[in-house]
Amino acid sequence: MTARPDVVVVTGASSGFGNLTARTSARAGHTVFAGMRAATGRNASAVAALAELRRTRGLPTAAVEMDVQDQASVGTAIGRVMAEQGRVDVVVHNAGHTVPGPAEAFTTAQLADFHDVNALSTQRVNRAVLPLMRAQGRGLLVWVGSSSTRGGHPPFLAPCFAARGAMDALAESYAGELVRFGIETALVVPGAFPSGTSRFAHAGTPADTSCAEQYEEPYGRLRARMEDALSAMFPSGREAGEVAAGIVRIVGLPHGERPFRTHTDPSRDGSEVVSAVYDRVRAEFFRRVGIDELLTAHPSL
Repeated sequence: MTARPDVVVVTGASSGFGNLTARTSARAGHTVFAGMRAATGRNASAVAALAELRRTRGLPTAAVEMDVQDQASVGTAIGRVMAEQGRVDVVVHNAGHTVPGPAEAFTTAQLADFHDVNALSTQRVNRAVLPLMRAQGRGLLVWVGSSSTRGGHPPFLAPCFAARGAMDALAESYAGELVRFGIETALVVPGAFPSGTSRFAHAGTPADTSCAEQYEEPYGRLRARMEDALSAMFPSGREAGEVAAGIVRIVGLPHGERPFRTHTDPSRDGSEVVSAVYDRVRAEFFRRVGIDELLTAHPSL
């Protein structure tokens, strides 16, 4: 663990990896602000549960209203953290959701909205928090991605996969651009955990239902078999809490010792293998153009 507890902001923390990360971080002694939208509405129970942990177990965690699709909301949330703590040490970019269905059946507006939640939301948070981290001369951005970015991702989940790919590329660019400010980047790559993530809780469906129906006859049974096969691939005894534990372990490492990319993929869809090659090629290219000082010392785990 670090020499002092960190002030950690987790986005999309009402459920799933985000909520587990907030709780696990607080148990490790960090001061945690669990960002979520609708804190007085549909997520009021999540807010109450965190407050109960603070009251009964003394865990330093609290929910904060943060709609990552609204720059003003993000700014207000980060302002509250600064007012109470005077600093932000870690941001965990976790907000996002998964949307199943044939790609053609989603409207362009839907794709733009899914891209906004899964990728552009990180830009709003960064624009609010990075001036503070640059002034501090230290910070950590943890980007929670998906093994689908480079693994054997299945069809019928295109909106999420496309957006997560964009987020991964954005994180890589930020890594090199922030290193001279003392701000570290860590990409966490979970596999498809079938439980414990609430990934379809607010997923939505394709707007063009007549188009979606055209895929049902030729692909309906195949999709059912695929979903069953994906669930069968997942080994027993593994749970989503492993991802949260991995994030907290990374946060607790000394500055300069954090790996650039960490995989937690019990189903082993191949992402880890592809990423190892990809990151090596990226590092070699940086060396060829003379910017290898921008690389992370520890590429992956």
